[in-house]
Amino acid sequence: MQTLCVSGDKLWRFDAHTFFGSRLSFPATHLSFWPSRRRSPVVSMVVKRSPKRLKYTTASRFTKEDGLVCIEVEPSASDSWKLEPIVNLLKQGAVGVIPTDTLYAIVCDLRSHSAIERLRRIKNIEASKPLSILCHSFRDIDKYTAGFPRGDGQGHANLFKAVKHHLPGPYTFILIASKELPKQCIRFGTSSAKYASRKNVGVRMPDDAICQAILKEMDAPLICTSIKFQKEDEWMIDPVIIADTYGPEGLDFVVDGGVRVADPSTVVDMTKMPPKVLRQGKGPILHWMEFEDDQRTEIDNDLIPAGI
Repeated sequence: MQTLCVSGDKLWRFDAHTFFGSRLSFPATHLSFWPSRRRSPVVSMVVKRSPKRLKYTTASRFTKEDGLVCIEVEPSASDSWKLEPIVNLLKQGAVGVIPTDTLYAIVCDLRSHSAIERLRRIKNIEASKPLSILCHSFRDIDKYTAGFPRGDGQGHANLFKAVKHHLPGPYTFILIASKELPKQCIRFGTSSAKYASRKNVGVRMPDDAICQAILKEMDAPLICTSIKFQKEDEWMIDPVIIADTYGPEGLDFVVDGGVRVADPSTVVDMTKMPPKVLRQGKGPILHWMEFEDDQRTEIDNDLIPAGI
């Protein structure tokens, strides 16, 4: 059994033989549970961690007995070493919250079916609603989707050249999913005709230092969904409030990168030509995008993934 001593806003030095399933030794840290700048009071406490706290089956199903792991990281990710236990948790099936260049997102490892199921349950996302993926590079996008249109010499534009100048950035591009993407990420479990031929996924490459630091250490993209108040159609931008609201629903961790602005990504459907803007957000509408908000159909609205 190990002890973490929290005094004020600091988590003091300790040696961990086993920490979240990996062998780690932390130096004297500024890993804070909720710093004094927050509206919530900071209370000195002793948190006992046991090797039995997190249990994993051979199928890497994640279960949690108590507590919510909360880590504060500078927006610049200059202290990105703090994220190592978060990466380990994600690889072992955890579901948690991280910042992006738009909003906070609930995320999990794309390869963990049980984690995806828990993410849907935490957010109450219906099975027919597509999810988005957070990618570190274009290599990830090419592996899990059919990629961006690259032109065919017959008048169709090479949109890959246009897109690459705006990624990383605040856009969600809807692309055709490849066979590498788990079925849980796209439409399934529905017999509706309007879904029958659609196997699309929203793709994000956030321009956020903390998010990119996590993605860099993962072996695959992260599944993600945005966070709203449970009874109101408003974005949640304060990680303290997110932890208070969704922690009891089953979250395993929250990475605090500061309060964000309530400005979601611009969603663009790249499965049709010209690309159609389904939701205007933080990303500017570019000259090669079509935006006709008053002509958007119910199917167009439903194409918008449960993303960020």
